[in-house]
Amino acid sequence: MPSLKEVKNRINSVTSTQQITKAMKMVAAAKLRRAQERILLMRPYAKKLSEILQNVSATLSSEGENPYGEIKEIKKVLIVVITSDRGLCGAFNSSVIKSVQSLISEKYSKQLKDGQIELLCIGAKGFDYFKKKNFFVISQYKDIFQKLSFDAVRQAAEFAMNNFLNGNYDVVEIVYNEFKNVATQIVKVQQFLPILPQAGTTHQNVYTEYIFEPSKEEILSELIPKSLKIEFYKAVLESNASEHGARMTAMDKATDNAKELLRQLRLSYNRTRQDAITKEILEIVGGANALTQQQW
Repeated sequence: MPSLKEVKNRINSVTSTQQITKAMKMVAAAKLRRAQERILLMRPYAKKLSEILQNVSATLSSEGENPYGEIKEIKKVLIVVITSDRGLCGAFNSSVIKSVQSLISEKYSKQLKDGQIELLCIGAKGFDYFKKKNFFVISQYKDIFQKLSFDAVRQAAEFAMNNFLNGNYDVVEIVYNEFKNVATQIVKVQQFLPILPQAGTTHQNVYTEYIFEPSKEEILSELIPKSLKIEFYKAVLESNASEHGARMTAMDKATDNAKELLRQLRLSYNRTRQDAITKEILEIVGGANALTQQQW
């Protein structure tokens, strides 16, 4: 049985940990409110812009009108991996990493054998993991979350888009956590390039009555890149909100676990203290009895 000092030290240690997890939960909750507002405001705009882009892309008469929709033989792949910079957020990062590994093994195993897979990691956790696994990892955008802004994300999106146009990549995939609520984040694997038509949409049933002003070419040259950058930015915002939700939930559970552990430690402390007092009483009674016998 541990001594009273050992149990007391453990109680103090768990109490300190509980205070830290409480503080981290409060910080995560404050950050989550701001991140949740940003993504909820972004979603309707991004969704409608994406629908217009997909509908317009489906009506184009040739691939040359939309180079971002050109389907090529898949030789080289870029996977954008969006994780967090810090841990203590449950399975948030490990879920994305497992999804990336599953995507590579199930869909791009041939490209992996040929060494034709590159990873663009946004967030230090994904970068560190895949760097250790000897993947070719692009590191210049991994610190985006330190100063999250559209301009920073736009540069990462342009890197993927320009390299796709130049033929350096034949397909670009994004893997990230989509924010549903505080307790739930859904891992999404989304093909970023080439642009895919909406599910269930065909050239015959798509709405095609668009009037282009000033010209079709000019509108598309502005609309398509802008829509892709917005879609990329939305994925980063989804991941940012999901991270804070996951951390808030993880710290809440950690605080509850610390509370239960403290209850058990205090019970153990009281039992140990009671045993020590009982032992002392028995020693005193035994000593008193010995003195009484000597007097007789």
